Amino acid sequence: MFGKRKPAPIEPLSASDHDEAPKPLVGADAGKRSPIGLEYMTYEQLEEFGHELDAVRQRVLDDLGQTDADYIRRVIKVQRAFEILGRIGLFFPFFWPVFVAGIALLALAKILENMEIGHNVMHGQYDWMNDPMIDGKRYEWDIVAPAHDWKHGHNYVHHTYTNIHGMDRDIGYNLFRIDKDQPWYPSHRFNLPLAFLLMLVFEWGVMYHGVELDEYLAGRLPKEEFQARRKRALRKIGRQLLKDYVLFPALTLPLVPFTAWWVPLAVLGGNAVANVIRNIWAFNVIFCGHFPADVETFAKEDAENETRGQWYLRQLLGSANISGSSLFHVLTGNLSHQIEHHLFPDIPARRYPEVAQDVRRLVEKYGLQYNTGRLSKQLLSVARQLATLAVRPDDPYQRGNSPESKALRRARRELEAGRR
Repeated sequence: MFGKRKPAPIEPLSASDHDEAPKPLVGADAGKRSPIGLEYMTYEQLEEFGHELDAVRQRVLDDLGQTDADYIRRVIKVQRAFEILGRIGLFFPFFWPVFVAGIALLALAKILENMEIGHNVMHGQYDWMNDPMIDGKRYEWDIVAPAHDWKHGHNYVHHTYTNIHGMDRDIGYNLFRIDKDQPWYPSHRFNLPLAFLLMLVFEWGVMYHGVELDEYLAGRLPKEEFQARRKRALRKIGRQLLKDYVLFPALTLPLVPFTAWWVPLAVLGGNAVANVIRNIWAFNVIFCGHFPADVETFAKEDAENETRGQWYLRQLLGSANISGSSLFHVLTGNLSHQIEHHLFPDIPARRYPEVAQDVRRLVEKYGLQYNTGRLSKQLLSVARQLATLAVRPDDPYQRGNSPESKALRRARRELEAGRR
């Protein structure tokens, strides 16, 4: 499990070998122009804005090399060292300082693996290295959610259709009302307690989201595809439970005659606590990057036929950053630079602090909003959003079960069907 693997040599690749950003949403009326961003700039300025961000992306891609490769390999070594030390520490629950340190180190290892390594590797940020150990197409992360389904829902759906109502399933995760344009249902009264519960079991929420049970029940996901997703999820769940809650506790059984009968249970509990710590951290980073106040959402019809510049602008307006130290950024997987990540998802995340300077320059040039703040500020903003939008709105068109709201949604469906 922890054996040293010889890294594959780096073969030089040009920037043209990297995947382009997701293509725009194409509408039935090819002549219709998207209105996104017109309250900020003209179509000509949007075009220029897109070219300028393309140039930023190209410059970084052309500069990728040994320094970036050394960085990710160094992070992997540190993560593995933390995991080994953490696992060893859990074997000594009768020395509580060592045991607590073991939990902390294992939690750190899981955070690094999920955030700075797994998430970024699966975005293809290091595919140019031709190293099978960090190949985005084959990498499987330390979480109950299968990489295959997460990559489809996150890399393709979420990053292509970011914050487009009816397309981006990450807007509230079909669980919360996090935007005023979402219809309100009675279950949304529990926005805050549900968010707290999800925070504790976040990896399980990610897994459930990837299975897409809601899409299957709504008739939008074929039965065969749903069954395949469920099978992958159950297989991954089995592997994760076996590793954390059976294998490592069982390794302490030979120590029981010399220590105490409860040592394997303590190891099991330590693994559970480390997983919960990772869940809490990942939840806060993700929610603070997507759901603070002033993060914008968009209607599907407005996003149709958007230009590259409008796609970039939608990513910028639909994301939020978290300020902090260099160590803080590493522990977030540099997803504290969520704006830059959504603009350039395939660029190594370690480059986002550098790229942020160019993005801020363009934001000032065009008078745009750059949503950023400390973790406490963004977390409070998210909590306020959840609390405010949990309240039953007075407008019947905002209530999902009202006759007015149902009639409005029916009219929209008929209009969309007519366009097809």
